[in-house]
Amino acid sequence: MTRVLGLTGGIATGKSTVVSIFRALGFPIVDGDEIARLIVEPGKPALAAIADHFGSAVLFENGELNRKKLGEIIFSNPPKREALDQLLDPYLREAILQQVAEKKQEAPLVIVDIPLLFERKYESVVDQVAVVYVPESVQLTRLMARDQLSENEAWARIRSQLPIDRKKEQAAVVFDNQGSVDATKKQVMDWLKQEHFIS
Repeated sequence: MTRVLGLTGGIATGKSTVVSIFRALGFPIVDGDEIARLIVEPGKPALAAIADHFGSAVLFENGELNRKKLGEIIFSNPPKREALDQLLDPYLREAILQQVAEKKQEAPLVIVDIPLLFERKYESVVDQVAVVYVPESVQLTRLMARDQLSENEAWARIRSQLPIDRKKEQAAVVFDNQGSVDATKKQVMDWLKQEHFIS
């Protein structure tokens, strides 16, 4: 039986580092962010739904989504962000489930990378949840440096997600990403050996 591991974390916890480790080992990845980008391409029903709800100001003249404009609207306004998440949820869920079903044919372990796994209740579509963890203080420092944000802007993005400590409590597997990439990789390898996915 193929196992489906839901992988999540918080913004700037280093989830993409862990995903790249699994990918390098040849395990298929279902990338929630990538799917979220695909479902809002011009001509897709999800993009039409966004334009209906938020107005044509969130579109460029060529019909593509203006992510910066949409981001300005939703990050400072939790009800609007929630409205967007609810709007996109059925389209995203359908596309994710379809990819999971396809990739289960390819390997004994499929990694489903979903940033808002707990927030959007994806626990039921995976067999186990792994969280990539760093404390909030490290999240803040990394996010400010990575995205050139002020402290207030960084906190707004961190607080738009479930606190990382709550995610850690709910996860079956925790990859602590406070140290070096090698240290994180060792944790992933140890888990894969323990679960007999690699020898």
